[in-house]
Amino acid sequence: MRDDPVGRPIVYLLLWSLLFLYAVARFLQLGEGTVPMLAIVVLHVLPAAAFALVHGWITYRLRGILVFTGLCLGTATVFESISLRTGFPFGHYFFTGLMGPKLFQLPVLLALAYVGMGYISWVLALLILGYTGKPLSGSRTVTVPIVASFIMVAWDLAMDPIWGTVRHAWIWRDGGAYFGVPVSNFLGWYLTVIVFYLLFAVFLRDRPAPQPTGASTHWRLPVLFYGVSAAGNLLLAIPRASYAITDASGRQWMSSEIVGVCVLISLFVMMPFAAMAWIRLKDEEGNGAGLVQQRVDEAG
Repeated sequence: MRDDPVGRPIVYLLLWSLLFLYAVARFLQLGEGTVPMLAIVVLHVLPAAAFALVHGWITYRLRGILVFTGLCLGTATVFESISLRTGFPFGHYFFTGLMGPKLFQLPVLLALAYVGMGYISWVLALLILGYTGKPLSGSRTVTVPIVASFIMVAWDLAMDPIWGTVRHAWIWRDGGAYFGVPVSNFLGWYLTVIVFYLLFAVFLRDRPAPQPTGASTHWRLPVLFYGVSAAGNLLLAIPRASYAITDASGRQWMSSEIVGVCVLISLFVMMPFAAMAWIRLKDEEGNGAGLVQQRVDEAG
C-alpha cells in the first residue's frame, strides 16, 4: 500500500465489506454447535483487525497505523504473557484450544483482537471529545487515552463472562465475583490499553490532525462497527434454555444470568458510547455546514 491512499471509493467499499462480514459473524454466534467455534472466533477477530489497519491507514497514513499496531500488539503481548505466568495484572487464567493457535501460551487471535477493537475505541474517544480535526497536544494526549480505555473496557465487560465462563475460551483458575471473572481482569485491561494509548498519543503529539476525504463516512464507520458489536451481544437475549455453569472455583452460575448482564452492559454502556460519538459527529457536521453557509452569505 502507498503511504498516500488512492482509490478511496474502493477502500471504503472494503471497509463496508469488513463491517458487513463482522455483522455476519455476530449472527453466526447463534449457530454455536452447528458452526465450528474457531470459524466464529476468526470472523469476530480478523474483520475488526483488518478494518483497523485499513481505516487507520487512511486516518494516520501507513507509518501511523503501523506504530499503533506495534504498540498495541507489543503492550498486550507483554501484559498477557506476564499475567499467564504470575497473575498480574489480569489474574490467574489459561487459554483453552478454542481460540486457535498459540504463541508462548497466548492465542494469536487474542492479540489481534486488541488491534481491532483498540483502534475503534480510540476513534470513538476522538469523536466524543471533538478532537478529530485537532492535533493532539497538551491535555488531549491524556484525555483521549482515558476515554478510549473506558470504551475498550466496556467491550470487555460485555464479552468476558460469555467467552470465559460460558464458552470456556479461557479459564479463570480461581473464578471471580463477576460471573466467574475476577475484578482484577478489568483493572488489568484498563492498565494495558491505557499504556499503549498513552504511547500512541505521545507519538501523535503536535502532529497535524487527520483530514481524510469523505470525512462523514470515514468517521461514521468505526461508530457503526462498535454499535454492531453491541447489537450483536443483544442477539444473545433470544430466549434459550438456561443451564447451570460451574467455574473453576466450584461456584455455580446460571447461563441466563450471564447473558443478561452481557445484554445490559451492551445496551446501557456500549450503546451510549456509540450514540455519543454519533451525535457529536452530527453536531460537527451541522456546525460545519452552518459555517459554510455563513461564508456564502457574507460573500453575497
